[in-house]
Amino acid sequence: MTTSASTEQRAKVLSPRPAQLITLPAYMECHDHSYTQIVIGLKGQAEFEVCGSGNIVGPGQGCVVTSGTDHAFGGIVGQSDILVLNLPLPSDDDPLALQKINDLSRSDVYFQLDGQIQKLIQLLVLEMQTHPDDLLLSRACSDTVTALLQRHISSFSTHRKDSRFDLEAVDRYIEQHLSHRISVAQLAGSVFLGESQFHSLFKDQLGITPHQYVLGKRVDMAKSLIEQGRLNLGQIAELTGFSNQSTFTHTFSRLQGISPSQFKKSCRN
Repeated sequence: MTTSASTEQRAKVLSPRPAQLITLPAYMECHDHSYTQIVIGLKGQAEFEVCGSGNIVGPGQGCVVTSGTDHAFGGIVGQSDILVLNLPLPSDDDPLALQKINDLSRSDVYFQLDGQIQKLIQLLVLEMQTHPDDLLLSRACSDTVTALLQRHISSFSTHRKDSRFDLEAVDRYIEQHLSHRISVAQLAGSVFLGESQFHSLFKDQLGITPHQYVLGKRVDMAKSLIEQGRLNLGQIAELTGFSNQSTFTHTFSRLQGISPSQFKKSCRN
C-alpha cells in the first residue's frame, strides 16, 4: 500500500496535470522544471522573472517558461490566481506537439490575450473549478488553449531586472522567516534571481554560502534572545529555526566557540 502510494506520488511530480488552477503565494519563490509551461493570469496581480526579464502578470496576460529555465514568481496584489498549462515533453511520434512547443519557445516571454480567447478561458476555468478531478477536462483545456494561443496573443513591454545583489532584501526575507526552514531557492526568489545565479553572486560578494549566512543570522538572533533573558534555550532554538535544541547547541558552539548555556551564564555576570 505504501509502495503504491509512493509510486503514485512520484508520478504526479514527474507528470503534472496538463492544466492547473493555482493561487500563488504572497512571497517570491524560485524553481525550474523539465517541461515548458504557459502561465495565464486570472485574478489579482503576480510578478514573474524569467531569464532576467521581469513583468507584472494580471488577468488576460501571461508568460511562457521554457523547460530548464530558472524563474521567480509570487503574488503582489490581492489573491493571485493563475491558469498553468504544463506542456508535454516533445516526442518523435508527435511532431505536431513538438512544433507547438518550438513555436512557443521562440515567441515573446510575456504576452497579452485578446478578448475572444479570454472569454473561452473563463468558461474552461469555470468547468475546471466545478470538476477539479476531471483529468480529461484538464487535458482538453491545455490542448485547446495551446492550439489557439498563437493566433490570439500580442506581446507587451518587459523590463530587465537589475541583477545587482540586493543584500537588504535578502536580510528582510531572512528576518521575516527566521523561525522556519529557508532554502536557497526562496532567498533567490526574494531578489528575483535564479538559484544558481544567486548562489554564485552571493559567494562572490560575501565569501560564504547562503546557508552559512543564514546560520550566522540564526545564531545572532539567538544571542540577542539569550541576552534578553526571557526565554529558555529550547524556546530560543525553536524561534531561531533550529530543528531541535541539540542542533542549536552544536551550531552555536561551533560558530561562537562557546555553548549557549555558557553564553547565558556570561550574560549574568
